Amino acid sequence: MMRYDTKALTDTVTALFRQAGLVEDRARTMAEVLVEGDLLGHDTHGLALLGPYLDALASGDMAADGLPGLVASTPVTETWDGKKLPGPWLVRRAIAVAQARATIFGLSAVVIRRSHHIACLAAYPEAVARAGQVLVLASSDPGTASVAPTGGLTSVMTPNPLAAGWPTAGGPPVIMDVSMSYTTNGMTNRLKAAGSRFPHAFLQDAQGNPTDDAAVFGAGGTLLPLGAPGAGHKGFALGLLVEMLTSALGGQGRADAPTGWGAAVFVLVLDPARFGGVDAFSREAGWLADTVRANPAPEGQPPPRLPGERGLARKAAALAGGLTLHASLPAMLAARCAAAKIAAPIPL
Repeated sequence: MMRYDTKALTDTVTALFRQAGLVEDRARTMAEVLVEGDLLGHDTHGLALLGPYLDALASGDMAADGLPGLVASTPVTETWDGKKLPGPWLVRRAIAVAQARATIFGLSAVVIRRSHHIACLAAYPEAVARAGQVLVLASSDPGTASVAPTGGLTSVMTPNPLAAGWPTAGGPPVIMDVSMSYTTNGMTNRLKAAGSRFPHAFLQDAQGNPTDDAAVFGAGGTLLPLGAPGAGHKGFALGLLVEMLTSALGGQGRADAPTGWGAAVFVLVLDPARFGGVDAFSREAGWLADTVRANPAPEGQPPPRLPGERGLARKAAALAGGLTLHASLPAMLAARCAAAKIAAPIPL
């Protein structure tokens, strides 16, 4: 297993995006978000997206230049036309706007329509939470569909992840990133290409039979919503919620039959200082975090943990001793560097 220095990896990916046409701040933002995905263990939505993103820039599906358009604005909300600009750069820009306004008004939201793909949602909340604020982030892709409604056979929406992060008193922040389906398109395609199966029935075939076989994806099969079978209506309802927050609020979505790879995005920042107060928030969030960790576990089993704890521990270890990439990534990275005549990062 090869390990890489995180800074060297980020610098290399930044150079690749620079050569693909992005200016420095956009290129570095893209690199940082992709590397963060791998640091946290979301390796289908980290550097695995590097090749597709570079190809999207080359084809023009992802726009390299320009600024988002302002569709609507109030003192606490904005709606942007993302113009298929790089998703991670747009999301970080939206978070910065929402953070600044939340310190004044207590909360602020930015909705982005026609963004390009935004990578791993878990890559965004930590910085906001460590600044003492709360981030809620949701994304859908109105240009594609892979999840069928409960009781249906035809896909109508994407996995529609919902992420959030908030501080706790004296401990790491809580960071959640949950898709409204059991699995993602990226993981399903990875297992399908490898001829592997899921550990459980995360999909249904074209006839509606639950299955663990990733090969049904693209052959009439669809991803099952969370809770299926039996309680899939709950996951599907949450998926509809994400559709409303992203596409419906943004005013552009599936009804417009968009094409290409993209995202509709919802960004909400809340500032506890403008609600019940920082001390009260910390007391409550800290109490609950401590209570979860102290909860007794069955004999021989690890104790309960908060969302994001394992990812943050993995990140800390990788920053200290090097990041181990998924087996599919070193060869891809070397090939992309060779094609761009950029020195590939050397494993530790």
